Amino acid sequence: MKKLTIIKVGGKIVEEESSLKQLLEDFSKIEGYKLLVHGGGRSATKLAEQLGIESRMVNGRRITDRETLNVVTMVYGGLVNKNIVAGLQALGVNALGLTGVDLNLIRSEKRPVKEIDYGYVGDVKEVNADILAMLIAQGIVPILAPLTHDKQGNILNTNADTIAGETAKALAKKFDVSLIFCFEKNGVLMDENDDESVIPELRKEDFKQLVDKGVIQGGMIPKLENAFEAVDLGVKEVVITKATQIGTGKGTYIC
Repeated sequence: MKKLTIIKVGGKIVEEESSLKQLLEDFSKIEGYKLLVHGGGRSATKLAEQLGIESRMVNGRRITDRETLNVVTMVYGGLVNKNIVAGLQALGVNALGLTGVDLNLIRSEKRPVKEIDYGYVGDVKEVNADILAMLIAQGIVPILAPLTHDKQGNILNTNADTIAGETAKALAKKFDVSLIFCFEKNGVLMDENDDESVIPELRKEDFKQLVDKGVIQGGMIPKLENAFEAVDLGVKEVVITKATQIGTGKGTYIC
């Protein structure tokens, strides 16, 4: 099978001109098939504020009411996505901006209300790997925004890490997939205050021990749970690294 590299980048990286420029240059140099999943939360929060819409977060997750859904649809599917696509076209990459709504790429279900009502937030149920694989095989580079749909006419805000993981798992049946999660640190750290304390390889049993000890905590826990599940379901390689280290081999490799 041919290699496919899936890059997931957070909003902070794609929302600042200098870091976006560097990311797109590095991404354009990746050889072979590739796909990019992006966030855009800070831009959504900023626009919501300008429109007088309050942004509410619980444990780092956005509560998405109807007004907020309109904002994230504009920002993720429009402004951020098309800025990335335009930047890649300038570098000779034939990128296509998509949400999970387009071509029925990603179907989700509205998250059930338990302790918290997250509103119009989707949990991924199905990724249309056939359509994505067809586009990729034609030399098209998909740029996925974190929006999905329920096939009942509703757009749903969906976690970008989840979209990257679910897309990687679905495409692992068709490609040798490398999934790279990019964020602000050099990798998973033994000491959050020491950027050089990168754990080069992380196994599931070590992960559980580090969570129990409080070394790994907060938003890194679900990110790593996604990573281990991806490896279990056929993704060849998962790496947690800094966006500026794409292609260098540096970071934390999930085993």
